[in-house]
Amino acid sequence: MKRIRVMIADDHPVVREGLKKIISSDDEMEVAGEAGSSGEVLKLLEEKKFDCVILDISMPGESGLIITREIKARNPHLAVLIVSMYPEEQFAIRAFRAGASGYVTKTSAPTELLNAIRKVSAGGRYVSQSLAERLTYYLSKEGVTALHETLTDREYQIMLMLATGKTTAEIASELSLSVKTISAYRMSILEKLQVKNVVELTRYAIEHGLI
Repeated sequence: MKRIRVMIADDHPVVREGLKKIISSDDEMEVAGEAGSSGEVLKLLEEKKFDCVILDISMPGESGLIITREIKARNPHLAVLIVSMYPEEQFAIRAFRAGASGYVTKTSAPTELLNAIRKVSAGGRYVSQSLAERLTYYLSKEGVTALHETLTDREYQIMLMLATGKTTAEIASELSLSVKTISAYRMSILEKLQVKNVVELTRYAIEHGLI
C-alpha cells in the first residue's frame, strides 16, 4: 500500500520532532521531508514529491499564507494543511482563501491531525466541527466587512503579533525582516484599523475576538 508522503514545515525543531512522531505512528504515512523556512519548503518541492505539506502559518521569510499560494501556483493538486498556534477563527478563513485544504491548531489531538492529513491527501477538506459552525456564521455576515479584513495576509500576521505584545524588533527577528520594514507595516496597519497606537490596536483586537 502506497504511503502518504508528508512534508513538515515549521521553524521550531521541537515542533517538527513532535509532528514527526505523531505521523510516524501511523503505518499509512511517512515523513518524506522537513523544512524550517519558506525557502526550504520550495526547494524541497523541487527535489521530491509529496502528498501533503503540513505548514506552520508563521515562519521566517514568507508567511504561511503567502507560501500556501506559491505552493498551489506550482502544484494545484498538492494538499496544504495549516497547523497553527492561532485559534481557528483568526486565520482559517484566510488560509482557505489562500488555497489550504485544511486547518488545525497545535493544541489539536494527535488523532485529529492524522485524520486531517488523511482527508486532505485524498483530495478533501478538513475543518473541525467548531470551525464549521463559525464558518456558517461568517458566511451569514459576509456582506459586512470589518476593518481588519482589509489587511493583507502579512499585515494581519504582524497585527496579531503587535496585539499580543511583541516589539517591532522581536517581530523583525522572528520574520527575518528589517525593523524598518516592520515599522512600515505597523504604520499601514494602524491607518487601516483607524487607530492611533498599539494600545488602541490591542483594544481593537480584543473587541473583535482576534486575541
